[in-house]
Amino acid sequence: MNGLLPKLAPIELRFEELAALMSEGNVPSDKFIKLSREYSELTPVIELIRTYKKALTDYVDTESLISDPDMGEMAKEDYSRLKILIPEYESKIKLALIPRDEDDAKNAILEIRAGTGGDEAALFAGDLLGMYRGYAAEMGWRFEVVEHAESDLGGFKEVIVEINGTNVFSYLKFESGVHRVQRVPATETSGRVHTSAATVAVLPEAQDVDMSINEATDLRIDVFRAGGAGGQHVNKTESAVRITHLPTGIVVVMQDERSQHKNKAKAMKILRSRIYDGQRQMLDATRAADRKSQVGSGDRSERIRTYNFPQGRVSDHRINLTLYKIDDIMAGYGLSEMIDALVTEDQAEKLANLSL
Repeated sequence: MNGLLPKLAPIELRFEELAALMSEGNVPSDKFIKLSREYSELTPVIELIRTYKKALTDYVDTESLISDPDMGEMAKEDYSRLKILIPEYESKIKLALIPRDEDDAKNAILEIRAGTGGDEAALFAGDLLGMYRGYAAEMGWRFEVVEHAESDLGGFKEVIVEINGTNVFSYLKFESGVHRVQRVPATETSGRVHTSAATVAVLPEAQDVDMSINEATDLRIDVFRAGGAGGQHVNKTESAVRITHLPTGIVVVMQDERSQHKNKAKAMKILRSRIYDGQRQMLDATRAADRKSQVGSGDRSERIRTYNFPQGRVSDHRINLTLYKIDDIMAGYGLSEMIDALVTEDQAEKLANLSL
């Protein structure tokens, strides 16, 4: 029954090693952050392992007492209880040891862009924005639109959102991809159902420890007068900022704030996240051959979900799940069922590949 123990020994040794490394003096701050992050992630696993080992010891002890005339009845009860508990502890340990995405605990940058479908696609992008706003409220996250470009009919050609909270990326990472909508557009007079699409990208918010950018050599920063809505003050000062990352060609433009300083800070945050996400995408591409499904892959070109308004259904094509509650999902509070199913499927896939 204790065949799992030898495979857990390296984890216990790593935990002790991390404690020793963090107790050393003069550990660089970036290294210490990474060590403490790994230590924190292993702590609940170690607690589970200790509980499991104690249960195994108690199991052996009670087994030896079953034939005792005085302790036998009590030992039988404990023996039966532990016989059920030990496999449960093993399952919990295996779940806890599923390889975590190192970015799961991070905040996220959400980018929604209208795709094929013209004005209707822009309106749908606005609907998706409302859906994620409602979901964030349900999860207790802070939701802030940091940049947007509106369409003529009130939708969005593009919108960028910063979402802060607990384990934001671990849930929203499954939303990256093409979202397709089928409905009668508000501009359609003949009542025909149209199909249009919007693209969602979810990026983990990059921290300074994730990468280093040399502003002097890696960036070109241009400032200019902001355009578009915002009142007369918009064009009076050069508050808008365009940052180009020369090594990758990634460009971020920010003009929502009146302050050039604030626009630059927001642009840098998005730039870091896009560069970091690009690095992640390259790593994911190298692992793609080993993946059995696309759950959580973040493939932006993949059609992941269809929202069919006439039939009142939302279908996720990666896990073949269809829910007939489109109003609840578009309001945000019904999205949890869809995302929770994706999380569960992802865990099941990783658990099947776990060599324990």
